[in-house]
Amino acid sequence: MVKKLRAMAEKSSSESQLRAAVKDSAHEIWLAGLGAFAKAQEEGQKVFKALVREGTSIQQRTMKVTEDRVNDVTARVTKVAAGLQKQANGTWDKLETVFEARVERALTRLGVPTNKEIASLTKRVEELTRSVGTLTKARPAKAVRRARKAATA
Repeated sequence: MVKKLRAMAEKSSSESQLRAAVKDSAHEIWLAGLGAFAKAQEEGQKVFKALVREGTSIQQRTMKVTEDRVNDVTARVTKVAAGLQKQANGTWDKLETVFEARVERALTRLGVPTNKEIASLTKRVEELTRSVGTLTKARPAKAVRRARKAATA
């Protein structure tokens, strides 16, 4: 464009031709700008829609990867928590066993009978009660009366 203006300026020395050439050149630049604007507007819509599609695709892929990672982390945390819970339960069982053993030793030192000892004594008392009942039935009635009189006197 500049070369054209120079050539015209050299060929024609008149100012009016130079003004006309500058005016024509400015008009062409203006039209080129309008054309570029229209083209950008038209292509801009297409580009915008393409970018929206691409963004949607990327978002879906990102969401899938994120969900997979969250599921992996959740599984790992659950596994670790289960292991910790198992370990804690084992510790509580050990503590309970130690506590029961110490309580049993303390009760034994104090002379408190155990459940087994009480059950054994109860069984012996029941046997003795049966034996006494059997012996009382076998004695004659007179001997029982004499024993009662002697007990009351």
